[in-house]
Amino acid sequence: MMDIQQFNRGLLSFIDASPTPFHAVSTMVATLTKAGFVRLREGDSWDLVAGERYYLCRNDSSIIAFVCGKQSILDHGVRMVGAHTDSPCLRVKPNPDMLEKGYLQLGVEIYGGALLNPWFDRDLSLAGRVSLTNDKGELISVMIDFENPIAVIPSLAIHLDREANTNRTVNKQTDMPPMLAIVDGDELNFNDIVIAQIERQHSDVSVSKILDWELSFYDTQPSAMTGLRQQFVSAARLDNLLSCYTGLQALLQADGEMTSILVCNDHEEVGSSSAAGAQGPMLKHLLQRMCQTTEDFARVIERSMMISADNAHAIHPNFIAKHDGNHGPQINQGPVIKINANQRYATNSETAALYRYLSDQVDVPVQSFVVRSDMGCGSTIGPITATELGVRTIDIGVPTFAMHSIRELAGSEDAFGLHKVCWQFYNTSDLPWC
Repeated sequence: MMDIQQFNRGLLSFIDASPTPFHAVSTMVATLTKAGFVRLREGDSWDLVAGERYYLCRNDSSIIAFVCGKQSILDHGVRMVGAHTDSPCLRVKPNPDMLEKGYLQLGVEIYGGALLNPWFDRDLSLAGRVSLTNDKGELISVMIDFENPIAVIPSLAIHLDREANTNRTVNKQTDMPPMLAIVDGDELNFNDIVIAQIERQHSDVSVSKILDWELSFYDTQPSAMTGLRQQFVSAARLDNLLSCYTGLQALLQADGEMTSILVCNDHEEVGSSSAAGAQGPMLKHLLQRMCQTTEDFARVIERSMMISADNAHAIHPNFIAKHDGNHGPQINQGPVIKINANQRYATNSETAALYRYLSDQVDVPVQSFVVRSDMGCGSTIGPITATELGVRTIDIGVPTFAMHSIRELAGSEDAFGLHKVCWQFYNTSDLPWC
């Protein structure tokens, strides 16, 4: 098993290489391919071999990787870890060009529940997927990433908004369009900008016509270890690329005895209701193909478990009253079991007990999170997966500050702790209900 410094360096590199779900999946595919995983395509016939390792993608933004265990899934079930590839961001609209007072701006749609104020005055770049026809008349898709800062959303000066520090609200339609350039009589437009970037980045592609895009702005500031004692991980998209990376590293080190699955879905931040989301059938279809009959599927599900890994809210020292007094997770005090009596999280006493047991095996501390009884509670892919499959599920998360900001903060020890527990989970021969 890698050490914590190596793990954290890899985490930072993974996040920086993954500005969008498409890039996150591409980065994971490169790692899996290097480790000997074989790509499966859902439209093909499969012949799975015990001991082999595979992966499949959907929409280029969701991925499932798995080890086909040597032990029978009918007797031992499967071990599953789930996360999501998407994060709140600004998505470019289909007809985005805006020209105001000589400034080229782009219309954007807010993806997910973004914390908007931190997006102002940041050096922004743009990345995602573009669909086009090339000079041969072929319909293809390519990924692009401008990498360099190409846009900014300037704040309105305090002199023009005297209540900015006491009563500021952000209008998603009028306040958020990023500024790209000063246009002085030329006819600069976004379609041409995209074509130029494709031809810079993909020299073998000659664009005939841009048909559509899914492009997102992101902060260009690199991820970093921060704090006087380097106790924090500061990065964009910690929610939830941190869990994707954590699960991936655990799967790569699975011993291959048990069938072990990592599923990283897109669209969690907007409800998971898509073909590539957790409410879609991607994971269920895989499990059905692993089983010979409907009866086999039911038996396997009964012997299986899912760890839904998605960040948890750390108790903020400036806002202690926002937490239940007995359930305020602290940074670097261990991963958090997320509990909600109204099933916003899928944890129950049985799955929580197993997670605590696994944590004891690898000497990782555990915390609990319950939202204040007078506050609403978010949710994860956990309850969705539990409902769709009927599988035992627990919701776990690494404590995090500033969730859904353009830059979030977690601890330097917690993700590695979660990685160790997931590794133990993948390599545990018998679950209590097997």
